[in-house]
Amino acid sequence: MINSSPLKHFLEIPYERLEEMNLAAKKKQATTDPKKLAIEYRLYLKKEKLIKAVTLCFTDIEGRFHMLDYDKKFFLDSFENLTFDGSSIRGFTMQKESDLRLSVDWTSIMWLPSDVFGPGKVIFFTNIQNRERGQYESDFRGILQEYTKNLKAKKGFTAYASSEIEGFLLDGVNAEQNFDEKSGFQLVSSGGYFHSLPLDKLRQFIDASSEAHRAMGFQNEKDHPEVAPSQFEMNFSYTQALRACDQIQLYKFVCRQVAKTFDLTASFLPKPIVGINGSGMHTNFSLGKNGKNIFYEKNGRNGLSKIAWDFIDRLLNHAPEICLVLSSSVNAYRRLDPHFEAPNQIKVSPIDRGSMIRIPVANEKTARIELRSVAPDANPYLLLYTMIRTGLEGEKITKSSDKDEKPRFLPGTINDAIKLFKNSGFIQEILGISNKEKYLSFKQASADRCPKELGTRVKTSEVIFHHEVTNQVLWNSF
Repeated sequence: MINSSPLKHFLEIPYERLEEMNLAAKKKQATTDPKKLAIEYRLYLKKEKLIKAVTLCFTDIEGRFHMLDYDKKFFLDSFENLTFDGSSIRGFTMQKESDLRLSVDWTSIMWLPSDVFGPGKVIFFTNIQNRERGQYESDFRGILQEYTKNLKAKKGFTAYASSEIEGFLLDGVNAEQNFDEKSGFQLVSSGGYFHSLPLDKLRQFIDASSEAHRAMGFQNEKDHPEVAPSQFEMNFSYTQALRACDQIQLYKFVCRQVAKTFDLTASFLPKPIVGINGSGMHTNFSLGKNGKNIFYEKNGRNGLSKIAWDFIDRLLNHAPEICLVLSSSVNAYRRLDPHFEAPNQIKVSPIDRGSMIRIPVANEKTARIELRSVAPDANPYLLLYTMIRTGLEGEKITKSSDKDEKPRFLPGTINDAIKLFKNSGFIQEILGISNKEKYLSFKQASADRCPKELGTRVKTSEVIFHHEVTNQVLWNSF
C-alpha cells in the first residue's frame, strides 16, 4: 500500500506562535550574553529536526539586501569559516582581494513565516569580516554595531530608532525592471489615507504584509494607506538602532515578496510618479542612559534637553554634506520638492513638515527627533551611523546676528549632493577615505547614467539603474 503521508515535512509555525517566539528572542537580545545565545541557538538548531536551512543576510555599502541559504548540517559544522566572493557583490572588494567572511550575529535570530520565506528556515543577520577576521571596512552593519557598543561602554548611551517607511504598490510583477518613461507606472488604487476600500488590492497587500511583520516580532503600531494614491506605510515600534536597521531591511523584503504573490510590485523609489507625494523614511531617534530618555527635559524648549538640541544643531550644520547618505539616488531628489510636504529646508520645527527635522509631540518616554529628509532607499546602517556620529561629533552652527538670514535648502540634484559630499572633510573623517571614495564612485556612476536635470518626467535611466532595482546585468555594466 502506498504511504499517503507527505514526503516533505519542514517547520511551519502558525503566525500567533511565531510572534511569541520572535518577541521572546528580541527580549533576550537585550538581556542575555551573546556568547550564551550562540550556544543556545546552536543547540536548538541541532535538536530541531524540521529545520532544513539557515538563511544568512547582509547589506552592501549602497544598501542592497543579500541573502544566502546554508544547509543546516553544513552550517553547524562550518559557521566559523563561512566565506564568499566579495568581488561578486557590487560595493565590496576587487577581484584580487575577493575573499570575505560572514560572522554570524547569533543575537539576531528570527523565525520566518513559511508562506513568505518558505518552510523549514530561520534567519540570522551577519557582519562581514576580512580575511584576517577583522571588521570589513565597508560593512556598515558591523561598523554601527561596534560604534553603538562603544558608545554604551564609554558614555552609557543607548541609541534608539524607528523609521516610518513609505512605498508604492504598482501594477504588475517587476514593474521597475520593465519601466518605460512614456507610459510610466500603473497604480493599483486611486485612494489614499482613508479613501482606500477595506478589500481593495492595496488594503489586502497591507494586511498581508503587516501580518508577516507582526509575526516576525516587529511590534506593529499602525498600518495604513498613505497620502498619495496606491501608497502605503506600516509602522513598527521603537527599538535599539541596530535592530531598527535590521527591521527596515526585512520590512522592505517582505513587502516585495508579498506584493509578488498578488502579481504586483512594492516599490521604494522615493518619487516614482511626478505630481503626487513621494515616499520617505522618516527616522525617529533618541538617546537613552540608565533607563531614561536623555532627549527629554520637562522645561526644555519643545520638551527637549540640551543634549537633544546640540544633536539637532550639528545635524543641521552638516546637512548639505551628509545629504548623499540620506538621499542616495537620482530619483530621491525629485522627492525634495516643496510642493508635496517635502522636507528640503535645513531647519527644525515642531509643526512645519517642510523642515528636515521635526519635533513630534511627546512625553518623557517618547521625546525624540524625526529626521524627515531620509529616502526609503537609503542604506539604514550607513544612515544611522552617519546620523549618530554627526549628532554627537559634528560642529554646531555658528549663530548669525542677521535677523534676515536667508533660508537654507538641501541639494536639489544628486550632482549637487555629490559635490558637497566629495568636498567634505567631515565625511572623510567619519566614513574613512576608502568608503568615501567607494560610495562616491557608485553614486557618480548612477548620476552619469541619467540626465543632469530632473525635468518633469521620471526617466527610464533613473529607475532601471537604481541601486535597489534588481537588474544585476545592468549593475555590472556601470
